[in-house]
Amino acid sequence: MDWGTELWDQFEVLERHTQWGLDLLDKYVKFVKERVEVEQSYAKQLRSLVKKYLPKRPAKDDPEIKFSQQQSFVQLLQEVNDFAGQRELVAESLGIRVCLELAKYSQEMKQERKMHFQEGRRAQQQLENGFKQLENSKRKFERDCREAEKAAHTAERLDQDINATKADVEKAKQQAHLRNHMAEESKNEYAAQLQRFNRDQAHFYFSQMPQIFDKLQDMDERRATRLGAGYGLLSEAELQVVPIIGKCLEGMKVAAESVDAKNDSKVLIELHKSGFARPGDLEFEDFSQVMNRVPSDSSLGTPDGRPELRAASSRSRAKRWPFGKKNKPRPPSLSLLGGHLPSTLSDGPSSPRSGRDPLAILSEISKSVKPRLASFRSLRGSRGTVVTEDFSHLPPEQQRKRLQQQLEERNRELQKEEDQREALKKMKDVYEKTPQMGDPASLEPRIAETLGNIERLKLEVQKYEAWLAEAESRVLSNRGDSLSRHTRPPDPPTTAPPDSSSSSNNSGSQDNKESSSEEPPSEEGQDTPIYTEFDEDFEEPASPIGQCVAIYHFEGSSEGTVSMSEGEDLSLMEEDKGDGWTRVRRKQGGEGYVPTSYLRVTLN
Repeated sequence: MDWGTELWDQFEVLERHTQWGLDLLDKYVKFVKERVEVEQSYAKQLRSLVKKYLPKRPAKDDPEIKFSQQQSFVQLLQEVNDFAGQRELVAESLGIRVCLELAKYSQEMKQERKMHFQEGRRAQQQLENGFKQLENSKRKFERDCREAEKAAHTAERLDQDINATKADVEKAKQQAHLRNHMAEESKNEYAAQLQRFNRDQAHFYFSQMPQIFDKLQDMDERRATRLGAGYGLLSEAELQVVPIIGKCLEGMKVAAESVDAKNDSKVLIELHKSGFARPGDLEFEDFSQVMNRVPSDSSLGTPDGRPELRAASSRSRAKRWPFGKKNKPRPPSLSLLGGHLPSTLSDGPSSPRSGRDPLAILSEISKSVKPRLASFRSLRGSRGTVVTEDFSHLPPEQQRKRLQQQLEERNRELQKEEDQREALKKMKDVYEKTPQMGDPASLEPRIAETLGNIERLKLEVQKYEAWLAEAESRVLSNRGDSLSRHTRPPDPPTTAPPDSSSSSNNSGSQDNKESSSEEPPSEEGQDTPIYTEFDEDFEEPASPIGQCVAIYHFEGSSEGTVSMSEGEDLSLMEEDKGDGWTRVRRKQGGEGYVPTSYLRVTLN
C-alpha cells in the first residue's frame, strides 16, 4: 500500500511521522556517541590500571620476573591491556560507522524531506490560488446576474410608467441589455475557471500529491532500513572483537594455570643460593680446667690447647653470621689465619719453622686480620662493600652465576666481532677483484680495529674463564665440605694427623677454602703460571679417595697437569683445596692436576 493512495488527505500526519523518524535517528546517533565515550573512558581506565601495576623496571633488571607468579601476573596485565585495546576498537568502529555516517545520513534525509514538503506546499498553494480565482469569478458572475436582473426590472417598470419619457425607457432598456451581456461574460469566465480548477484539483489529488507522498514514503523506508542497519552495527562492532577478547580471556586462563610453585621455589634457590658450606658442630669448651700459663715471657699459648678451642668457637661464630644479628665481625682467631698455632704458642721446644720472635708473629697476624675484616664486611652486605670485577664480593654461587653471564656476553661479543671481521675480509677481496666498487685500503682501519677488539675480548674471555673455574671449584669445595660433614662421622679431637706434611697440607687447604670464599682473588695469582702451584712430588703411591668423570676435554699442556678426554673415568687422589684444581690419576697411567669444574666427582 502507498501513502499517496491511502493517506492522500493526511498531509500533516505524514509531516509529523517523517519528523519523528528523523528525530529517532538523531536520538540513536546521540546514544551511540555517549556509548563511544563510555567505551573510551573504560579503555582509558583499564590502561591506566595496567600501567599502575606493571613493573617499573625493565624485565632484564627485575629479578622477580623469573618467578612464574610474576610472569603470570604480567601476562595477565598484558591481556587486560589487549582487552582495553579491543574496547578502543569498538569505540572507534561505532564512532566512524554509526556516529559519523548516520549523522551525515540524517542531514541528507532532512534536506530531502524539506524538499518534498516544500513541493507539496507549493502544489497546495497553487490549488488554493485556483480555488480563490474560482470563487472570485463565481462571485462576479453572481453579482453581474443580480445587476442584470435589477436593470431588467427597472426597464420594465419605466416601460409601464405613463409619466416616463421615451428617452428614459430607451436608456433603461440599453442598461438592462448591457447588464445581461456582462452577466453572460461572467458566466463564461466562471465556467472556464471552474473547469480549470477541477483539472488542477484532480491533478493535485490524483497525481501530484500521491507522487510527493510516495517519495516521502520511500525516504522514510530508507531511513528506517538504515536505522535498522545502525542498530546492527552496535552488535556487529562487538562481534568483531569477540574472537580477540576470547583470546585475551584464554590468555588470562593460561596465565593463571602457568603458576608453578615448585619451579618458583627452584628459582628462589637459584637466585639467592650463596654456596657457602653450612656451619659445623660447635666444640665443647672446657672452662673447668685451671689455666696454667707458661712462666716464660715469650710464651703466648697454654699447654692445654685452649686457644685451639677458642679458635674453633670463633670460627663457628664467624660462619654462622647469616642466621644471627649483623653485629660487627670479630677478628678471626689464630686457627682461622693459619690453621695451626705456631709452636712458640705451646709448651715444648720451638721448631725451626716457628722460631721467630713472638712480637713479629703478632704483627703478621694483625696485618692478616685487616683484609679479612673487610672481606667479612663485604659478605655481610654493608654499605661500604666494594664491587670487584670478578664479583668476589658476592657469595660463591652468585659469583659463579654472574661470571657465567659475563662470560656468555663476552663470547657473544667475540662471535660478533669475528663475523664482522670475516665480512670485512670478504668485502676487501671483492674490492681487490673489482676496484671500481671501492678502495681495499679503506677497510684496513676497520679490520685492524676489529682485530684489536677480538684480542681484547679473547683476553677477557680467558680472564673470566679462570675466575669462573675458581668460583666453581669454590662452590664444589663448599658443597663437598657440607656433604662430608653430614655423611662422615666427625674425627675425634685427640686424633693427630699421620704426619706433619699432611697436617700442614690439610690446614693449608682449609685456609685456602676460607680465604677463597672470603677474599677476592689477587691479580698476582692470576698471572703466575700453573705449574708453580703444582710443585709436589708424586713418588709416594696413595690410594684413591673417590672416582670422577671428565665432563670436558682438557689438554694438560702445563707442567704438573695431566690431559684427559671427555667421558674418561679417573681416580680421585686429592680433593680441590680451593684453588680450582683437583689431583687425579688416569687408568692408563699418569697423575696430575685438572680443573675441578671439568669433573663430576664421587667420593668413596
